[in-house]
Amino acid sequence: MNGLSKGSVSFVEIDESCESQRIDNFLFKYLKGVPKSHVYRILRGEVRVNKKRVDQTYRLQLGDLLRIPPIRVAEKHELAEVHIPAVEFPIVYEDDAILAVNKPAGVAVHGGSGVSFGVIEQLRRARPQAKFLELVHRLDRETSGVLLLAKKRSALTAMHEIMREGNSDKRYFALVLGQWKNAKQHVKLPLHKFDTPQGEKRVMVREDGQASHTIFTLQKSWAPQHDGAGFSLLEAQLKTGRTHQIRVHLSHLGFPIAGDDKYGDFARNKELMKQGLKRMFLHAHSIAFAHPLTGEPMHLVAPLAKELDGFIARLDAWASSSR
Repeated sequence: MNGLSKGSVSFVEIDESCESQRIDNFLFKYLKGVPKSHVYRILRGEVRVNKKRVDQTYRLQLGDLLRIPPIRVAEKHELAEVHIPAVEFPIVYEDDAILAVNKPAGVAVHGGSGVSFGVIEQLRRARPQAKFLELVHRLDRETSGVLLLAKKRSALTAMHEIMREGNSDKRYFALVLGQWKNAKQHVKLPLHKFDTPQGEKRVMVREDGQASHTIFTLQKSWAPQHDGAGFSLLEAQLKTGRTHQIRVHLSHLGFPIAGDDKYGDFARNKELMKQGLKRMFLHAHSIAFAHPLTGEPMHLVAPLAKELDGFIARLDAWASSSR
């Protein structure tokens, strides 16, 4: 795909990296920094595909030739170049269609909401030869574990269909405060998203919220020590994929995730930091699905981060010493 000169008419030939994408979505990304209202205006008036007008729902075809008129980008967008470091993250799996990495905690998956860049921008900088690289799904900034990306548009659309139809199996490890009783427990609590007065996004259990379903399986528990209510290690299987679903379900039930700075026990979190846990204990440890292009069964596993493994070892040591 040839480059764009924003000061003159440009012609862009569509290759497989953009094939089947809606033209409005293509232009939003290609004319980054240009207001959406302006993009729609030129789309209605001056953009041509193979010398013809198309509407915003037109899906680009391989070999299409786009005519894009001169664009005046606001000066602040032209000057606000952000330095994005090139970073490769630990690879869980990679082939021609998909890439799975083990995302560290504290790294956003993409830029926005006060974050200049994330995993996707850093990977694109590290792989300038990649024609196509897009996130298949997202993880919270504070969550570590398997993050899936697509290297072909066909793989991206197929993976989105797989996830929309519920044909993927995402599992997380969460260490919670308290003694979890049931070996296996289905939690179905509707979740409602809202903004705090400070503008932060939050989620709460509310009757008119979106249907949400998590299956929790007890892996291990540690009896209460002198300083608290003990701990339980749970595997959480997502049957729906709502924002902060695991965190809010557990907090609502009275088992907040250790180290959770949004829905957790803030006093206990301070104590946990002194004891070596300086982050939220939530890790996306596995995802299973049929390969989007070959149909081959895939089961990708990201090992637990060292700091989480270390805290489990510390809990085991405390338990042994108290016997």
